[in-house]
Amino acid sequence: MAHTANPKIKRALVSVSNKEGIVEFCDSLSKNFGVEIISTGGTLKTLLDAGVEAIDISQHTGFPEIMDGRVKTLHPKVHGGILSRREIDQQVMSENEIKEIDLVVVNLYPFIETISKKETTLEVAIENIDIGGPSMVRSAAKNNLYVGVVVEPYDYKKILDEISLNEGSLTLETRRNLAAKAFSHTANYDAAISSYLNEKQGKIPQYLFGKYELKQELRYGENPHQSAAFYTNTSQLHESSISSAEQLQGKDLSYNNIADTDAAYECVKTFSEPACVIVKHANPCGIALGNNLKEAYERAFESDETSAFGGIIAFNMELDNETARQIIENQFVEVIIAPGISSKAQETLSSKENIRVLDTQILGKPDNGSKLLSVNGGLLLQDNDIASLSIEDLQIVSKRKPSEEEIKDCLFAWKVCKYVKSNAIVYTKNNQTIGIGAGQMSRIDSAKIAASKAIERGFKTQGCSMASDAFFPFRDGIDAAAEIGITSVIQPGGSMRDQEVIDAANEADMSMLFTGIRHFRH
Repeated sequence: MAHTANPKIKRALVSVSNKEGIVEFCDSLSKNFGVEIISTGGTLKTLLDAGVEAIDISQHTGFPEIMDGRVKTLHPKVHGGILSRREIDQQVMSENEIKEIDLVVVNLYPFIETISKKETTLEVAIENIDIGGPSMVRSAAKNNLYVGVVVEPYDYKKILDEISLNEGSLTLETRRNLAAKAFSHTANYDAAISSYLNEKQGKIPQYLFGKYELKQELRYGENPHQSAAFYTNTSQLHESSISSAEQLQGKDLSYNNIADTDAAYECVKTFSEPACVIVKHANPCGIALGNNLKEAYERAFESDETSAFGGIIAFNMELDNETARQIIENQFVEVIIAPGISSKAQETLSSKENIRVLDTQILGKPDNGSKLLSVNGGLLLQDNDIASLSIEDLQIVSKRKPSEEEIKDCLFAWKVCKYVKSNAIVYTKNNQTIGIGAGQMSRIDSAKIAASKAIERGFKTQGCSMASDAFFPFRDGIDAAAEIGITSVIQPGGSMRDQEVIDAANEADMSMLFTGIRHFRH
């Protein structure tokens, strides 16, 4: 089919929620290229108030906006003008007095921004579902052979530059690229709506749609030969997380930096007292509480100084200058993340310009949403593990009752255990990790590694507590703990050999607590 390769833009339909740059863009279209501007509602008012010539959509269609603006662009003179095939639809266009629309400039009602506000009701969310906007965008994108469509303000300058170079037109390549972007725009919009409505109903969705926007391309993935990128969840930008954090200084974050920082920050969120979490290669190597942030850091660092080298450090309070100085004196660090960085701490850290410093502004709570894991040919979806535990939830199954101090240590160890790769064993004393065994194929190996780390660091293991993320299938893990003086154990329970394990604890005069909750982390 023959067609005009690059049709001149004579008429543009403009209706935008995000009005950034729209006045300057439309003013240039009108004055420099003689483009007739058709517009709607708030966009029209913005243009007219700024002195930009524009025609009301109702004047163009001969039909008023109705239902409080719900129906204003759903009209044949709009969609016929956008969808017309220039060489074969001229007769029907003439018969119905439909004018061609060559450029559609539309971005949608701020649905995602609206639902990100916790006070938003379902009724308000529904009213922020755009109908006319996506229809116009899709129509223009479909008819990209003749029509350009613009959905992002940052494209305005590129559009104007190209129109100027091409005597008032866009190239077919540009129109096709804009169309692809437009369909991505509406797909993401529809996905957000679908996900929101499913979540409101408490349903697992039939289909999973993307709600993710490219934040940055990364130098590489886990290894230099792997390409990688970082995407943010557009419906959770208000959450306090690695995704919303502002980087104050340092080199670009790597794939591994992002993964480890997420693990550290989500862990530190679970504590209300001043806390520090140090992560190395996806596992905590030191976690501790303190009377202040500096003390918490020093105790976390003391837990495993060797592994902390080149680690990720997360705090649950604003980083102060004293703590920042201590970090620099103690170790090489890849990333520091905290809900606030004091001005003096920033100044101190600036002396080490390669340290990546991230500010999340507020601490927030552990995310109660869902987690995705890709597998070959598919995705796994599950709720985030936000299960909590109180003293009242504990079941004492041993003959010896735990002391108050042991209960506190057990509960601390249990929180830590949730963020350690399975099989996970954690030894603690006085709200400090002294040995962590992670990611082993057998639980006894994890227990032995945790013990060896504690002993290697010179910690006194007598009277310490132990947590296991899952039940003990055999008594050997308890026997290994007894050998180094562990006196209290917290674990889910539920093994066929529970009684055998309890008997081992009783033989060693240990207290044992069952949680009824498992914390596998793969």
